[in-house]
Amino acid sequence: MRLVVWLTLALFLSFLCVAMSLPVTSVFVSTRLGFSNALAGLAVGAPFASTILTRGLAGRMSDHRGGKYCMVRGLVVYAFAALVCLAASWPGASASLAYGVLMVGRLLLGLGESLTLVGLLSWGFGIMGPQASGRVIALVGIGMYGAFAVGGPVGLALFDQAGFAGVMGAAVLVPLIGLLMALPVPAVVPAGGERPSFWRIIGRIWDPGLVVGLQGVGFAAIGAFMPLLFLHRGWSHAGFGLTCFGLAFVLMRVAFGHLPDRIGGVPVALASMAIEAVGQYLVWTASAPVVAFSGAFLTGLGCSLIFPAMGVEAVRRVPPHLRGTAIGGFAAFQDLAYGLTAPATGLLADRFGYGVVFLIGGLAATLGFATVIAIARRDRAQIV
Repeated sequence: MRLVVWLTLALFLSFLCVAMSLPVTSVFVSTRLGFSNALAGLAVGAPFASTILTRGLAGRMSDHRGGKYCMVRGLVVYAFAALVCLAASWPGASASLAYGVLMVGRLLLGLGESLTLVGLLSWGFGIMGPQASGRVIALVGIGMYGAFAVGGPVGLALFDQAGFAGVMGAAVLVPLIGLLMALPVPAVVPAGGERPSFWRIIGRIWDPGLVVGLQGVGFAAIGAFMPLLFLHRGWSHAGFGLTCFGLAFVLMRVAFGHLPDRIGGVPVALASMAIEAVGQYLVWTASAPVVAFSGAFLTGLGCSLIFPAMGVEAVRRVPPHLRGTAIGGFAAFQDLAYGLTAPATGLLADRFGYGVVFLIGGLAATLGFATVIAIARRDRAQIV
């Protein structure tokens, strides 16, 4: 456990590279480079696209060469990506050239995220064994989302004091610190065995992947549209909804992250999807800020354990030498949900108002609940 906690701390520091750059990239593109909000949004979302496309690569690398091999290379890519983004702030570069360089750096950042996250999960599974898969996933999530909570304010403060170059200079350093922490930890030799295609593995884990994708709709709805809902309705403290969500998410992971390993992923996911659905419906029907805050808190409680709960189910379905590929493909379902939710629901919000976004989040969680029931029924039928 101590080794995985140490590596999670390394991930936390390294993931600040992503978190610090997230809120300042759009500001840099729109104010410094003078481009449109659409191009600013494209730059913000570029790592997300490359992450989806490289999850399979990261999974195969961790299965063939080991989780440490994969994570270490991810940390190096993180640092190099931040260096490329730093070059975009060169004073003599034209706006078009700077934007092009920035996009290359942002795409590399997504590759670094795939290699680092999948590598660490695979490494953690090897250190702690399959019986602790849920705990490993929960710990890694705490490291990631803790970095998001800290990195955003730190990035904005650095941007105010030292500009975009200052933020990206710091983003070069933090994954190198994480690298120095990870290197002394012993590697786990990957297990041997037949290695089927990526898509055959997806065929084994598609339904837990679908569940984690459906929970991601509510997660993305809170992150992208809750502040806009508050602003549109004239309510104060627009950012507090995200605080409620994040606080509930982290508290649930810390207090109950062991549950998927102890009682199984299906019952945890069943309760979690129900809680998330109630939270999303509360935000949809909210007539006052306190109701919306309560809905955001319940959404955080519900979302928190679904990834580790269904991750346990996905890992259980494959032999040890395929766990890296399985967790990479599994995570891609969530990535896809994050990437599609904002633009798809944004179009509906333009026509029907921001409340409809959370109705869709509630319906997605309800469908996820039904999918977990189907998984439970299938598992019982196989036992019989």
